[in-house]
Amino acid sequence: MEMIERAEFSLEGIEIGHATDRESATGCTVILSREGSCCGVDVRGGAPGTRETDLLRPENLVDQIHGLLLTGGSAFGLDAAGGVMEFLEAHSCGFDVGVTRVPIVCGAALFDLTVGDHQVRPDREMGYQACQNCVQQSDEFGNVGCATGASVGKIRGNKYAMKGGFGCWTVQCGELIVTAGVGVNCLGDVVDPTSGEKVAGVLDENRTTIGDSEMLMATNYDSLTNLFSGNTSIGVVATNGAFDKAQLSKIASMAQNGFARTIYPAHTMYDGDTIFALSHGSISADLSSVGLLASRCISRAVVMGVKNAQPAYGLKASSDLQR
Repeated sequence: MEMIERAEFSLEGIEIGHATDRESATGCTVILSREGSCCGVDVRGGAPGTRETDLLRPENLVDQIHGLLLTGGSAFGLDAAGGVMEFLEAHSCGFDVGVTRVPIVCGAALFDLTVGDHQVRPDREMGYQACQNCVQQSDEFGNVGCATGASVGKIRGNKYAMKGGFGCWTVQCGELIVTAGVGVNCLGDVVDPTSGEKVAGVLDENRTTIGDSEMLMATNYDSLTNLFSGNTSIGVVATNGAFDKAQLSKIASMAQNGFARTIYPAHTMYDGDTIFALSHGSISADLSSVGLLASRCISRAVVMGVKNAQPAYGLKASSDLQR
């Protein structure tokens, strides 16, 4: 069976949209499932900022969500979920409670406050705008949506960091489709697993080549100074395979391998890496097979997001490096 890969986010019944404030270096990304989709989540690292993730525990009642928010602005940015709820309610999406419909909107935030204007964060209006911009298929990369102010390689602070970005990737095997979107905003360096090449990360003293974040972390193990700025990479994988919440949480867990293959180090106490997994479809598929495809999509999306980032806010991009 042939495996087809595409540099896009695309799955029937799922929409994606961005709201971008380039002047203030922040934004948000929204994934909509107007009919509702089953969802699971896996949270790694020690500093997550999330919304409504307890609903996704297998023992809890709600088994579908209608919107997913990936946002900049740290915990402040989670306010944008109110705009997503407003949009979905206006379009009669959500659980019928008699007097209205209540949409279920989960979310995760990344830290971008030190890159642009820290007083401007994604809010209700921006969340609504992202919903208005939603489309069935997207190939937007780089400085967009939740990754507008994203940066990578921050172990030595913003001066030696580089620009992160938003990336996406889709894999199709027969009828089965797995797609992913990621905002890359990590503490560590980003490596392309297909070539072993470092594509972005902590810069050397001359800011011309990439250093080694893992070595810096190891050799500063006894430092009393907090060398680490806020981080966190956040993303979503979606499939037309039919799975329940518990199975999707396992798929999200396997998808985190995509971070581990591309980000060095990944899942530190200074990251809050979070991946959601959505099921929207009825294709019968093996969980482990979908999990490995999800991991592949995440790893390719990370690389696409960073390679397509543009220099901004004093941060160099991958395309600026001497190779």
